[in-house]
Amino acid sequence: MQFPETKPASAFGFRNILYAKNGHRATVTINRPEVLNCLNFPTLRELHRAFEDVSWDDQIRVLVVTGAGDRAFCTGADLKEQAEFCLDHPNAYWKWMGAFIEMHEKLRNIGKVTIARLNGMVVGGGNELNMSCDLAIAADDIHIRHVGPARGSVPAAGATQWLPLLVGDRRAREILFLCEEIPAAQALEWGLINQVVPRAQLDGAVDAWCAKLIDKLPECTRYTKQHLNFWRDFSWHLTIGHARDWLSLHNLAPEVQEGIAAFLEKRPVDYAKVREEMR
Repeated sequence: MQFPETKPASAFGFRNILYAKNGHRATVTINRPEVLNCLNFPTLRELHRAFEDVSWDDQIRVLVVTGAGDRAFCTGADLKEQAEFCLDHPNAYWKWMGAFIEMHEKLRNIGKVTIARLNGMVVGGGNELNMSCDLAIAADDIHIRHVGPARGSVPAAGATQWLPLLVGDRRAREILFLCEEIPAAQALEWGLINQVVPRAQLDGAVDAWCAKLIDKLPECTRYTKQHLNFWRDFSWHLTIGHARDWLSLHNLAPEVQEGIAAFLEKRPVDYAKVREEMR
């Protein structure tokens, strides 16, 4: 390839995502419903490649990002993969985090309007994916939640940077410190999403907005998005490199060991044990 060129969606042979183009709309679906659409390294690379193709395709005017099934939009990092490859291996985590960052960069700078179709639970890095999109439409029975400080991580790949911009400083602290579920109606009230509809009407609502967005001027829309991205980009680029290195080293900490072990063993985190070990 000598110059950026787009391909039919079917030509990519993705294994972890579904990629479709229909007229002026593209849809990318995380296709790992058996693990609640969590993000492993191959999925991140496939998302990046699909987003790149969308950015190059001048026929596409709007991108919809969603998850397969009706249980989860996305639940963030694949903790089984983290336990196998990244735990106690800072350099491995640094590479994984690089793929996560690059996926976000490609999505945020795609040059088209993006809609998060929130079809199920939105957890951790899944909400960072949601916030990387321009707009969000949710089914009325979903919830959004961050779990980093409760599970051994720091939500510093989008949440600490963007939540204060979307919901305000106090709300952002409430969300990230308490790690509690936010029902769709509350997320709408707080400004975390744009629209909530009954589940049966989700696709219709997304289709309606796609139709409206397609009938806008592409260059004006792209530059409008570039300006709207200013504060998100500003906070992101000042912090994400530091977060990548700190999180890589923090992978050696007892907090991370206990958080991942509790997840894999399907038990509560033993906070008292961690506090005692840190004395």
